[in-house]
Amino acid sequence: MADHLNLLTDVEGVAVGHSTDLALGSGVTTIVFDEPAVASCTVLGGAPGGRDTALLDPAMTVGTVDGLVLSGGSAFGLDAAGGVQAGLRDIGRGLQVGSALVPIVPQAILFDLINGGNKDWGLHSPYRDLGYAAFKATAKGPFALGSVGAGTGATTATVKGGLGSASAVSSKGYRIAAIVAVNALGSATIGDGPHFWAAPFEESAEFGGLGMPENIDSRLRLKGTNITATTIGAVVTDAQLTKAEAHRLSISAHDGFARALLPTHLPLDGDTVFAASTGKHARDDMPSFMELCHLAAIVMARAIARGVYEATALPVEGAQPAWRDRFAGPRTL
Repeated sequence: MADHLNLLTDVEGVAVGHSTDLALGSGVTTIVFDEPAVASCTVLGGAPGGRDTALLDPAMTVGTVDGLVLSGGSAFGLDAAGGVQAGLRDIGRGLQVGSALVPIVPQAILFDLINGGNKDWGLHSPYRDLGYAAFKATAKGPFALGSVGAGTGATTATVKGGLGSASAVSSKGYRIAAIVAVNALGSATIGDGPHFWAAPFEESAEFGGLGMPENIDSRLRLKGTNITATTIGAVVTDAQLTKAEAHRLSISAHDGFARALLPTHLPLDGDTVFAASTGKHARDDMPSFMELCHLAAIVMARAIARGVYEATALPVEGAQPAWRDRFAGPRTL
């Protein structure tokens, strides 16, 4: 097996790329599969934004995707998938429909339009170019976490949000990993302190090793009541899944949101999770699939906490402080 990086790229056949614009206060993250991957998704937030998410319903005809896109920019950010499509088409990837080649690249977006970055981009948004740049940057192996890619401009109710990832291996040796841009209306941290709601699932002090606080403060904390937010992500496994199973896996991954964010799935969140299978390893039994569903929630919860833990404040006046700014935790590489 490949080296364990605790990242989405621990799953064989998966590459990740970021494009980051700190002045804009936004960015794009792209996931590209070596071969078309079986995929589905679930949207549980009340204010979602997405592209080609309807085709991921298990009842729909197209069964596989070439890549996935996570982006800032709210509805403007939906241009990013066009840039990724251009890159995929240029290398001959896509669904063959007669003489046409159509790359299938579903996308979810988050709202980061009022985080202090310069959004005065003129007539056309920069997201198509950012999407293409993220595609060109895709690679196997290590990739950055925190205020990069889709997590660049992310915020939460208490500290700066960011891009996180985590992975696990099932008892039968199947790999599963999550990637997520944490831009929650609620909070990944408990009360006004440094502890993470995901602490019970932490491995190897990946987000500080602080454990749980002595007292739990579960009072409602929101970053606003008249703005939209949204946490968006994906879980990917190398175990063979049907499209219906991928849909079920995406639902289970949303349980990771509920374990790592309080509250989540609000009317002004657009929380969306993709799930995909590279199909590298045969699997047709229910017990192994239920374990993957269990792990999907855990790796997603861990990824959310890592995204916040690794974030840095935007270089703009009045930017939301990062976890490290407030709590000066030790850095885990």
